[in-house]
Amino acid sequence: QVQLVESGGGLVQAGGSLRLACAASGLTFRTFAVAWFRQAPGKEREFVAVISPNELSTLYTDSVKGRFTISRDNAQNTAFLQMISLKPEDTAVYYCAAGRGVSTGPGYPYWGQGTQVTVSS
Repeated sequence: QVQLVESGGGLVQAGGSLRLACAASGLTFRTFAVAWFRQAPGKEREFVAVISPNELSTLYTDSVKGRFTISRDNAQNTAFLQMISLKPEDTAVYYCAAGRGVSTGPGYPYWGQGTQVTVSS
C-alpha cells in the first residue's frame, strides 16, 4: 500500500523558513515524480513544485520561484520542499503527491494527508 506522509509544517513569521518533508513507502520511489500542492481556505488546490524521478527537472509556480526549492533523496524515499522568505499568502495545507509523469496538474494517483503551514504577518 502506497503511503505519503508529510511533515515539517507549522507556524512561522513572515520572512521565516520551513522545510517540509514527504516520506514515501509502498512504491519504487526513484521511479516516481513528486509534486507539492497547497490549498488555502476557500481556494482551489494549486500546484507549487514538482521534481522528476532523476532530479534533473524541476518546475515551480511563479509565486514561489526564488523562494522555494524542491529536492529529493531517493535513497531515503523522501522529498523535500525548502521554503524561505515566507509570506502570509503562503499559508495553506501543503500536500505531496507522486506519479509516473512530471505534471503541474492534480492528476497524481498518490497523495499525502497534508501538513499545515501558517505564516503570520
